[in-house]
Amino acid sequence: MTTNSENYSAKQIWEMDKNHFIHPYTDFNSFDEEGSQVISKADGMHITDATGKSYLDSIAGLWCVNIGHGRKEMADTISEQVLNMQYYNPFGHSTNEPGAILAAKLAELAPGDLNNVFYTCGGSTAVDSAIRLVHYYNNIRGKGNKKQIIARNNAYHGSTYVASNLTGIHGCKTNLDRIGDSWINHISAADMYHRPKGAENLAEADFTQFLVDEFENRIVQLGENNVAAFIAEPIMGAGGVLVAPNGYHKAMHEMCKKYDILYIADEVVTSFGRLGHFFASEAVFDMQPDIIITAKGISSGYIPLGAAIISDKVWDVVSNPKTGGGVLTMGYTYSGHPVACAAALKNIEIIERENILAHVKEVGPYFQAKMKTLSDLPIFGDARGIHLMLGIEFVANNDTKELLPAEAAIANRIFDHCRERGLIVRPIGNIIVMSPPLIISKEQIDEIAVILKESIESTIRDLVKDDFLQN
Repeated sequence: MTTNSENYSAKQIWEMDKNHFIHPYTDFNSFDEEGSQVISKADGMHITDATGKSYLDSIAGLWCVNIGHGRKEMADTISEQVLNMQYYNPFGHSTNEPGAILAAKLAELAPGDLNNVFYTCGGSTAVDSAIRLVHYYNNIRGKGNKKQIIARNNAYHGSTYVASNLTGIHGCKTNLDRIGDSWINHISAADMYHRPKGAENLAEADFTQFLVDEFENRIVQLGENNVAAFIAEPIMGAGGVLVAPNGYHKAMHEMCKKYDILYIADEVVTSFGRLGHFFASEAVFDMQPDIIITAKGISSGYIPLGAAIISDKVWDVVSNPKTGGGVLTMGYTYSGHPVACAAALKNIEIIERENILAHVKEVGPYFQAKMKTLSDLPIFGDARGIHLMLGIEFVANNDTKELLPAEAAIANRIFDHCRERGLIVRPIGNIIVMSPPLIISKEQIDEIAVILKESIESTIRDLVKDDFLQN
């Protein structure tokens, strides 16, 4: 069998994919009939399917193609590194040049004393690695009971076994086994739109305090000598693009310091420019975590790469073991892969050279405001986000925030109408998520708004016809 895609028809590739490729989040109710949309090309802000139809990519692949698709200088950098030295093992006291240079660059970009980089192959493995290091950290300092981890409802932290159980989206766990129930805990999401009972009518500052009090109560319930870490996305991504009330992250960090708990910021989505900064925790939310998790935008999706960036506070303990021979017995074959690290370095160079962070700060508010102009549509419930990270939630009733039933498949309907018109958005339940490449122009934002409005109007007509909405 040849491996050159040009030797196969679009139908043959569709069949091979349907019969052999196990996809993340496959819907088995429809996949056998529908199969996959085969994407063949990508350039700048656009992708092209196997039929030749072009689409404006408003989700940057999957939160990750920050500098845009098809950059020749990225391809040249990757090719050059492959020809120079594609791989050598990173174990023990062996390294490679791109891995070492990138680690120093990440230490420069990350806030405060986050100077130590543990490389992985993606966000999920970076989360698992961070949790393992947190437990190891407490073992070394003689606090072996500190194992409890607190995460949040609606959080998304990945698909590896620990990361998936830290995830607070129940739909990600249907019929899958759970682990860590004795040491993984969840508290309320910082959701300004759908608040927990008792917080519905609180002022923003009071809602922040409500959530912080809930966190402290859970710490006390578990025992302060038992809680090791709190993990949180600066903005919750797959959980609905939830922006916390003002002062939330800083107050949660202060509570962590009070009880000797490490704060892990899962910046897989928010790092490398999406919010206008390389890292958002300090620059946007005014707090310095003990560990930052990054992936996706670190290489703009050109090569898989992830990292846990560890503070000196933690690393000084981990790197000075008090028992055994002092070997850190964890790692991956592809930790600090030279080709991935070379790609990440070029990606950072492009972001800096082209002033992409400043561009995000310019077009981000325009993007948010433009999408909120759709709020007069009857099923429009809420729009939230910062800069180039946006979620739009659709409801049956704006006053009560009543949701349409799941079988209405409202976000999927909007997705289908958008795709027909040449726009890719991401449907999540009753929410449409958009996270375009950071190079997006105001003209392209206008185009998205026009297509999205038409698609929502078509969806409303469908819902009326199918008796999910009254005319």
